[in-house]
Amino acid sequence: MLEATNNNELPVIPGKRYFTIGEVSELCAVKPHVLRYWEQEFPQLSPIKRRGNRRYYQRQDVILIRQIRSLLYENGFTIGGARQRLSGDEVKADSDISQQIVRQLRGELEEVLVILKR
Repeated sequence: MLEATNNNELPVIPGKRYFTIGEVSELCAVKPHVLRYWEQEFPQLSPIKRRGNRRYYQRQDVILIRQIRSLLYENGFTIGGARQRLSGDEVKADSDISQQIVRQLRGELEEVLVILKR
């Protein structure tokens, strides 16, 4: 996951239990209306709502928001693609593709080794 220590441009997440939407907005460099929109698009993101419908985010919510931000803004995913990636459906497909690439690369390297031994 994307931790604060892995991302130099974002501030470190303080050791608090709950964060307001304004604090999360600053910690993740995303405007509050975007956070409210992401709540509708990503079922994993569900802050606690208390008096007056005020949102309170926990540390894992902030980490998830940073991960969503990274997928959308840095990796160029669409909302649907980021939703799929976070739900874990893509993980199996990615590992299958990775294994195919490794097998192909290994075969090519073995061919190069045979040529070099001549």
